Amino acid sequence: MNENWRILLALGLTMVVLVGWNLVFPPQQTVQNESPSEPSVTREQQTQTGVSPESDQAERQSADLASRQAEGDLPGSDFQAEQGRRIRVETPLYQATINSQGGILENFILKRFDETIQEDSPAVNLVTPESLAMAPLGILYNLKPTWSRGDWSISGNDLHLQNQEEGVLTLRGDLDGLILERKIIFKADTYQIREVLKVFNQTQTQTSGFLGQTLASQGLVANESRYNRTHMIYFQEDEGLEREDDVDDLQVGLQPAQPVKWAGIDSNYFLMAIVPTSSDAFLKGVFEQGIYRVSLEKNLSLQPGQEEELRTTYFLGPKKKALLKPVPKNLEAAIYYGYLNVIAKPLVSMLEFFYSYVGNYGLAILLLTLVVKIIFWPLTHKSYKSMEKMKKIQPMMKDLKEKYKDDRQRMNQELMQLYKTYKVNPAGGCLPMLLQIPVFIGLYEALLGSVALRHAPFISHVPFTDIVWLADLAAKDPLYITPVIMGLSMFLQQKLSPTAGDPMQAKIMMIMPLFLTFIFLNFPSGLVVYFFANNMISILQQWYTLRNV
Repeated sequence: MNENWRILLALGLTMVVLVGWNLVFPPQQTVQNESPSEPSVTREQQTQTGVSPESDQAERQSADLASRQAEGDLPGSDFQAEQGRRIRVETPLYQATINSQGGILENFILKRFDETIQEDSPAVNLVTPESLAMAPLGILYNLKPTWSRGDWSISGNDLHLQNQEEGVLTLRGDLDGLILERKIIFKADTYQIREVLKVFNQTQTQTSGFLGQTLASQGLVANESRYNRTHMIYFQEDEGLEREDDVDDLQVGLQPAQPVKWAGIDSNYFLMAIVPTSSDAFLKGVFEQGIYRVSLEKNLSLQPGQEEELRTTYFLGPKKKALLKPVPKNLEAAIYYGYLNVIAKPLVSMLEFFYSYVGNYGLAILLLTLVVKIIFWPLTHKSYKSMEKMKKIQPMMKDLKEKYKDDRQRMNQELMQLYKTYKVNPAGGCLPMLLQIPVFIGLYEALLGSVALRHAPFISHVPFTDIVWLADLAAKDPLYITPVIMGLSMFLQQKLSPTAGDPMQAKIMMIMPLFLTFIFLNFPSGLVVYFFANNMISILQQWYTLRNV
């Protein structure tokens, strides 16, 4: 492979990384499906039997795991809304309806987020009629629905909360002597719902089993694409964040062997999560009948007259840092932008900082692009200077290659001497660019996954017309104007760059703008705006460099 083709390969791989990272190298999700050989055990079982956590642990874990698996899958759809009384909860952020028959969540409407950008679009409802049948916010006991088995009553009326007001609904269910008391607490200025669940054993015998707290969703993305999908998500102490969106795997079931700190269902923009206070909650998740369902289970063992209290926080809302940070157990980790999360997060913070001043996310993207280019100005300037020097010595390089074409060792020696004489570093043009790749990828992921860009307009209509244009930076350009001008900007940038020595290489590089234009046609317009702005600033920098070399 000659030197020109090495350069071509390097440029091609760099472009692939820049625009196709999530396509070529998709994040690998770790799904841990339990089997009898993967043990787990709860702290309650250890202490009740008098066995220390260190002794006979594997045997106890296997027994507990087998017990959980023997219970079977999550129960089917059997909730009927007409069975109970509906209690409406109204806050500035959402409207929710709780059914008195078990405390089932009948709907959860996000007032500040519409389904589409149309004026008459309804607000996003995280609980659809299809997912309602799976009883979100319901309580399971030994994987049996308490909402249909128990005799339930409710204390409380409709809640209309403002400012920082709190409201409480108290539900009481009797399951043949096992009493569940649910105190559900709503607050006007947060998407958190807190619950204090008390379990009383009023029977004459010991009772034990798994109590599960559940959520269900038909999906949190109206039109799923490779850029935005519904995931099942959970967080473990040792493993950290795990996300799974493969419905084939989820139909089999998701059942990690180790306890989770929290779990739920999410997309790029929204999250439904259960955050228990206890440290021994186990996840059981499944995708069935088109519904994502999660249950966090805790083992209970109550003597006659004994009671236990469980405290839980539910979060149902947008994935914004300021909203997730106050939630316990690092729910903020649900905001994840991919491999370069550590770079993407501060870029999102910077984007929101600019928005707080200009009030337009399109302008904020332009300012963010400018700041990133300024930070890397010395590196890119050095790169352009190096490429221009290489361009000037190309005729001499060509003569040397022709002269010593039969003596490769001598040719390399003469080339190195040529570089030394003219103080040219062959890698000087590429290395500074390569150092910027992590930032480009991080910014790409940040713009792709930020809820701030959802339905955020830049130029809502084509000037002087009523034709909708960049009214949603999270959606593709409906008129394909920005991808086309982005491709033209790439073409202009290439014309300013040093011409490749190999004619074939030069022709391939000229095709690259057309190829990338085709790829960018379906990119979210916010990303295309960023790349276009980046290209235009690069063109100005190249022009400046060429005039001053």
